[in-house]
Amino acid sequence: MAGPKTLLVLENFINGKFVPCSSYIDSYDPSTGDVYCRVPDSGKEEVEVAVTAARDAFLGWSSKSPQERSQIMNKLADLIEHDLEAFAQAESKDQGKTITFARTVDIPRAAYNFRFFASSILHHTTECTQMDHIDCMHYTVRTPVGIAGLISPWNLPLYLLTWKIAPAIASGNTVIAKPSEMTSVTAWMMCKLLGRAGIPPGVVNIVFGTGPKAGEAIVSHPDVPLISFTGSTLTAQHIRERSAPHCKKLSLELGGKNPAIIFEDANLDQCIPTTVRSSFANQGEICLCTSRIFVQRSIYNEFLKRFVEEARKWKVGSPSDPTASMGALISKEHLEKVKNYVKKARAEGARILCGEGVDSLALPTGNQNGYFMLPTVIAEVKDESCCMQEEIFGPVTCVVLFDTEEEVIKRANGVKYGLAATIWSNNVGRVHRVAKRLQAGLVWTNCWLVRELNLPFGGMKASGIGREGAKESYEFFTEVKTITIKH
Repeated sequence: MAGPKTLLVLENFINGKFVPCSSYIDSYDPSTGDVYCRVPDSGKEEVEVAVTAARDAFLGWSSKSPQERSQIMNKLADLIEHDLEAFAQAESKDQGKTITFARTVDIPRAAYNFRFFASSILHHTTECTQMDHIDCMHYTVRTPVGIAGLISPWNLPLYLLTWKIAPAIASGNTVIAKPSEMTSVTAWMMCKLLGRAGIPPGVVNIVFGTGPKAGEAIVSHPDVPLISFTGSTLTAQHIRERSAPHCKKLSLELGGKNPAIIFEDANLDQCIPTTVRSSFANQGEICLCTSRIFVQRSIYNEFLKRFVEEARKWKVGSPSDPTASMGALISKEHLEKVKNYVKKARAEGARILCGEGVDSLALPTGNQNGYFMLPTVIAEVKDESCCMQEEIFGPVTCVVLFDTEEEVIKRANGVKYGLAATIWSNNVGRVHRVAKRLQAGLVWTNCWLVRELNLPFGGMKASGIGREGAKESYEFFTEVKTITIKH
């Protein structure tokens, strides 16, 4: 008989070394429901040590030239790419996403984040003006802020952690980062590469643990002047309260309840497969997923029929299965929460057209206790329903009909969020008109999730504060100073 499986035990990475912790929390494999990893349950004590390390490393790192920092970051990108398959396997097992998604999206983008900021840091310029009549010249300089507190979520673990670490260190800051306690493995793996890339001890410190303990200690520490957070709107509210006494700089990238607006002149052959992907990619666990689909009346029935047919083709299976379109949801609690939204919709009189409670889910023997769910499409649901107002963050989307452009703009804007939107139409005038009026930080037309990292990323309303991107991240992670010289 086989003995008990050996659990993977992670350690904090502080001042260039792995450091054991006095207590640990269990981390589950979402595809089996088994505990497979132990994550440090860090708190004030560990964060204090990390702050000291980051403070001590700041002068040396910030005085390096952008070219030196850029070279080191490119080396780190090389090392991640060299180990891409190992990172992809770990991300898929830890998060529940398909191996295909981890291989083609998460890990390549994590490496590219370092490359992108390694390049963009070399191209910033500052301003200068002259006042000849009084013999004065004014110019600006940008200096790193100090220690950056970075808190990243569980849906795109390494992808979103590196999206924060890269601009922070490129700009000359040192870092204390906390990945989600549910998905910490790839961050721990990356720590093993930092020294080899040439990142000095104390520049990047990773403290593992929960939000209420480790996150709280980072956010409320007086010597961490800047917090970048991606996660829920509720947690962000708490972060703002804890940061307020210290006047911290905040960047908050939060939830979304993103509309797709499909006009009658849309190319359905392109629109339907893309909208299925924008609804269910990564199990619907992406803040940019479309969860409210508005379809113009004349094409509503055809769209619905074809959309459901396409959604049913998506294979839910073991994350390690290269043919699976969708893997497991992050946790048992999250799966229950998502399923409860479907129950509420049914109780309100909405129609569940496919997925949860309608179709049967066949899973391999080893995955019977995993956190799986079929792509679920809900129709005939009211705009005020919780399924149309709240972020579900799972493989559930609502399809409703509309008549006029004016009406759909008002309804699309009728939620507290404002992160992203998609418009499907071949009418150029309409596309520009509607895009301008939608309350969303990103609007895609006839496509989804096409990202240009140079341009601002972020949301309006309850979807966040601030923007991320080449210029925006650089401005966030630096302080601007105006210097006047009289000669």
